Amino acid sequence: MNVWMRRIGAALPWVIVAVVSCGAVLLVMLPAAWITPQFAKATQGHVNLVEPNGSLWQGSAVLMLAAGPDGGGATLLPGRIEWRTSFWPLFTGRVRMQMRQTDAMPDAIQVDVTRRGALMTAGQIAVPASLLAGLGAPFNTLNLQGDVRLAWTDWRSFGREAFGQLSVRLNDMSSSVSRVKPLGSYRVVIQAEGAAAMVDLSTLKGPLLLNGHGSLGGGSTSFQGTASATPEALENLAGLLNLLGAPTGQGTVALNFAH
Repeated sequence: MNVWMRRIGAALPWVIVAVVSCGAVLLVMLPAAWITPQFAKATQGHVNLVEPNGSLWQGSAVLMLAAGPDGGGATLLPGRIEWRTSFWPLFTGRVRMQMRQTDAMPDAIQVDVTRRGALMTAGQIAVPASLLAGLGAPFNTLNLQGDVRLAWTDWRSFGREAFGQLSVRLNDMSSSVSRVKPLGSYRVVIQAEGAAAMVDLSTLKGPLLLNGHGSLGGGSTSFQGTASATPEALENLAGLLNLLGAPTGQGTVALNFAH
């Protein structure tokens, strides 16, 4: 018995090394497709990684964004999003990744996920204007064109609660239903404060003036604002204003949405 115990004792370290080595090899070989569903789940379908390539540790995928609820109106971004995953944090139950989009994101961001929540560091990205069509009426009928850029502060999420600020710059926008080009430049600020978020819309420049305030949360959306035109552009923008809302005065319509 003592002989067998000595043999087992001598072999045990090598067995442990073999098991650890096999486990490490399996981890290293985890395909990129293993991580991609997690982004869709965590963002309720707003951020999706498709056509994955490589591994969990170093890979890439096409970034697909959806502005509408439940992933509606998804838009593929040109280029690919690339990531690197740190190995050692996994042993503490943490996933730490560095990510960048090759064509639209000037600087890499860090994504840090634990069982309690997730953190995405501040960043910015340029997106196609067609993404706005996913918001539904009236955006899906306006066929907006222009330069759209998203910028955000450090963004923290805990389940369905989120904290951070997202700023959307709409520069030199135009629409296929209006001969006035450009219509103007605008800024939308979304301030997430747990289960709810505040939305503010303001005009930076242009003949079409848009302003308003709203809220998101609890499965509902509400927004109240106004759309008007500068005096010299009022005649040419009358048709577009009628599409945007109900008249409330001379050259002004109400932008009231509720869902």
